[in-house]
Amino acid sequence: MKITELKTFVVGNPWKNWVFVKLYTDEGITGLGEATGGLSTKPSLGDLEELRRHVIGEDPRHPERLWHKLHKARFLGTSKGMSAVEQACWDILGKSLGAPCWQLFGGKFHQRLRVYANGWYRGPRTPESFGKRAAELAAQGYTAMKFDPFGGAYQQIGKESEDLSIAIVGAVREAVGPNVDILVEAHDRFTVGTAIRIGRRLEEFNPFWMETPVRTYDLAGHVEVAKSIRVPVVLGEGFHEVRQFADLLAYRVIDIVQPEPQTLGPSRARKACAIAQAYDALVACHQAQSPFCTSMNAHLHASIPNFLIHENFDDGAQPWTWDLLSGVPRVENGYITVPDTPGWGVELNEEEAEKHPYSDTHFLRLFEEGWETRKPPEPK
Repeated sequence: MKITELKTFVVGNPWKNWVFVKLYTDEGITGLGEATGGLSTKPSLGDLEELRRHVIGEDPRHPERLWHKLHKARFLGTSKGMSAVEQACWDILGKSLGAPCWQLFGGKFHQRLRVYANGWYRGPRTPESFGKRAAELAAQGYTAMKFDPFGGAYQQIGKESEDLSIAIVGAVREAVGPNVDILVEAHDRFTVGTAIRIGRRLEEFNPFWMETPVRTYDLAGHVEVAKSIRVPVVLGEGFHEVRQFADLLAYRVIDIVQPEPQTLGPSRARKACAIAQAYDALVACHQAQSPFCTSMNAHLHASIPNFLIHENFDDGAQPWTWDLLSGVPRVENGYITVPDTPGWGVELNEEEAEKHPYSDTHFLRLFEEGWETRKPPEPK
């Protein structure tokens, strides 16, 4: 089997542009992958265009071998485009064998995956707004939900804004009760000292975790925060190399990690999960792209023994999303059932994709509505 064509599709929506890759073969089997990168839409497209000559003519049934070819062609570099090609190859391999990807990864440890909701708190940054929406999610059957209460803070946070952030967390806890887990997202924003102070204030609300409280590259800083607060600290979505997981876990302080399969590629994401297993750590893969990645992560999570919880934005997707992407597993009563369809189980409707072209205003709208997490420091 040979790859005969690589096509890219940009789908604009109110959150971010989704970038899809579709590989075509001489046997008529196609494979789907995703290279969404936040604001980096056109860089991903250019990346994939330059990768094309290394991909055409290759046998897609050897996903990891092809990834390493691209890795060497890039002088040992990595990119979301490389990962998307690998994803599409796994899809083709599964379809060619009539097997879901989880089966290619060694079978299932989990039939259902516990989900936490994300992206649900769009609206006013008030305890009342967060609490009301959190209660609605709990009523839908979610047993866990993640949110960022910190507004535009960066490195430092003003006293009034900090107090508001703590009040928001308290309102969510009060709204959902003690049996629903709340996950606090910090988006790389604080200094070590600030993160420790805020983490200690969060302890009374018993958060499931505090995510990336300091810059991702600052492993020692995260360890210091984790040692200083009684809330689990997690990170890993920004890691580009599997060795970063070993470097972090070797401290023996943090025991939950968040590989990003769209960045690492499925093969290296599984290696990161294995490294975590070697340190008796748990895995909750990051996922903040299209629902295609919901399915990809479901296959990965189903196949590992140390799965913890599954991230999901899909309930906030535009209605046309489900015309665009078929076969995505949906959340029911707080859980996803892992699909048994061959490959990743997701197909892209190319005609629907054409209805939603590239947009350069989606992030601006979110910033104006208070979702920006990297504004300049607030005045003291």
